[in-house]
Amino acid sequence: MARDINTKKLKKNAFRYSKVRGETASRIRIPGGVINAKSMAKIAEVAEQYGNGTIFVTNRQGVELPGIKLEDMDAVNKAIQSIIDDSGVNQEERDKGYPASGTRNVVACPGQRLCPFGCYDTTALARKMDKMIFPNHLHVKIAFTGCSNDCGKVRMDDFGFIGMTEPQYDPNRCVGCEQCIKYCNIRSVGALSLVNGKVVRDTQKCIGCGVCVAYCPTRAWTRSKEHYFRVVIMGRTGKKNPRLAEDFVKWADEESIFKMVENAYAYVEEYIDPNALEGKEHIGYIVDRTGFDEFVKWIMKDVHLNDKAEVASRVYWGGKHYDRSNDLK
Repeated sequence: MARDINTKKLKKNAFRYSKVRGETASRIRIPGGVINAKSMAKIAEVAEQYGNGTIFVTNRQGVELPGIKLEDMDAVNKAIQSIIDDSGVNQEERDKGYPASGTRNVVACPGQRLCPFGCYDTTALARKMDKMIFPNHLHVKIAFTGCSNDCGKVRMDDFGFIGMTEPQYDPNRCVGCEQCIKYCNIRSVGALSLVNGKVVRDTQKCIGCGVCVAYCPTRAWTRSKEHYFRVVIMGRTGKKNPRLAEDFVKWADEESIFKMVENAYAYVEEYIDPNALEGKEHIGYIVDRTGFDEFVKWIMKDVHLNDKAEVASRVYWGGKHYDRSNDLK
């Protein structure tokens, strides 16, 4: 039997329109990629009761429940309410599911909760960011990673926040074993050297990764109390010009990065193409169209950076330009 389905409404309610006639998939939003075991069990229950019994784990740390009948969408929205509560996701109305899907799930690596290299609590900041930006229909991708290893692959996102620490050195605890120098050379950028029996850090070379802290056996190196971030911008996949995000600000503070993102949404609202397909235009292409200087004017409005922060005067993106040539040369 033919069905008159409002696909736009379906997508905005975080259901995926399926190639299987009469079916859809529920998209579960999990900011920071962490939920409790009870919610995971509920996801399995909903998948069994309303879906085809399978669960797809997305690359943005959410899950999708395929095989849901279109007529069961309302029941599914009610069934997943406890999962939404656990994830702390904003809603417009309870038992109605997610009110938007444009702004993608905020991704985070395990961060300081689990990883010895993590410079901050990535999950907490991902959830805080999601609280600020969701619900929203604008197509924006944001990710957090705890250190320069970038396990969160944030350079594939519109905004990526890489954790930084300003290593604190206590010469009285240092025994001159040179472990920090060894591992900084092997695993990082070689910013440390031994001078007169004490370690010297090249502040221009240091990327704030915290490798020295992780490998110091005497705790002569510790992390700074302040949390800092390297802000990388406008990474993307796609059919036209996939590219990695490039560095925009380093040694930014938490308040500043949240203000930048808030400003970015205002910038998109101002410059999004009114004729964009389904009302969506990727922010990276808007930046390409308006120019970097205009983007910076908007994004840095009322942003008060700390004295350590540095801002790129210009950002150049490369990537693969399928829109210019499909050659393998």
